[in-house]
Amino acid sequence: MRQIIAIGGGGFGREIKDLKIENYIINQCLKQNPSICFIPTATGDDSGYIDNFYKAFDSLGCNTSHIDFFKRTINLKNHILKQDIIFVGGGNTKSMLAVWKEWGLDKLLMDAYKGGTIMSGVSAGAICWFENGITDSWKDHQAVLPCLGFVKGNCCPHYDEEPERIPYVKEILEKNVLNKCYAIEGFCALHMIDDSPKFIVSFGYGNDSYDVSCKDNEIIHNQITNTTKIQL
Repeated sequence: MRQIIAIGGGGFGREIKDLKIENYIINQCLKQNPSICFIPTATGDDSGYIDNFYKAFDSLGCNTSHIDFFKRTINLKNHILKQDIIFVGGGNTKSMLAVWKEWGLDKLLMDAYKGGTIMSGVSAGAICWFENGITDSWKDHQAVLPCLGFVKGNCCPHYDEEPERIPYVKEILEKNVLNKCYAIEGFCALHMIDDSPKFIVSFGYGNDSYDVSCKDNEIIHNQITNTTKIQL
């Protein structure tokens, strides 16, 4: 079974509190004490972010590790093949993908995904799995960024959290740059199983995800078909 858990915002990167979504992620793995690897490339391997990862997932009984690209880098293939779960942090998606492709990590992650390793992440770590992501990698504007294409579709994180997100999605749909987009609010995740959306996982207060489209210049927020809402 192939799984992606794409988080729109929130979680251990902001604060280590109830760890609802982190628990949800590890509960999708059938192993006790699963091996989980954090990839914090999008923040340039920020040390505080890495520390929070270990505090969160060590407390949940995981076998934890992370990958550095801005210090000496481990043997990626050997390490990725040992993981039950990958968690990708937020930050600059464009820079992250460029580094990954230079090191060949994109291909290793695809092999792991096909082999059943759970792929998860927040913000940059949410959109990277789709064909395209809505990103603020550029300081002065939003953009549509081609991503890894593990699953079909386009994805926008932080849909309710950052004021520029909704107007930009509206603009690109009206201009037919994209025909539709998965919009994931903060404190919510879209759980894909075998390449299709199956669960909308809210770990906030009614936070949601949508299939956003445009018809007759009107933006439409549809329920994502064939999904079940889970409130943690």
